[in-house]
Amino acid sequence: MDVAGAIADEVRREILVLLHDGPRTAGEIAGRFPISRPAISRHLRVLRESGLVSDELSGRQRIYRLHPEPLRELAAWLARFTTESKWEQRLDALETEVHRTKRDKTRQDIEKGRTA
Repeated sequence: MDVAGAIADEVRREILVLLHDGPRTAGEIAGRFPISRPAISRHLRVLRESGLVSDELSGRQRIYRLHPEPLRELAAWLARFTTESKWEQRLDALETEVHRTKRDKTRQDIEKGRTA
């Protein structure tokens, strides 16, 4: 499953938040949700298949760790749609300069009227 599909589910997003604080066992993760352990197991499988988490067997416990790299890639891709283009930035700067010039000219005209 792709990263966007994996984080589309609220439970999976909450699992990622938990793992952001550090590795956790499957039991610790399951204990935080009011759904069955098999359901949590399915959510963890989706996260694992998307590359967002890894698991390691330690005795009888499975420990999960967050791997945020795929989220960074998704964030970079999404940023293309949420950040201003260079032209927008330049036009905004030009607009600011036009307003500043008009303001300064108005001030000069007022000062000339006072001294005349």
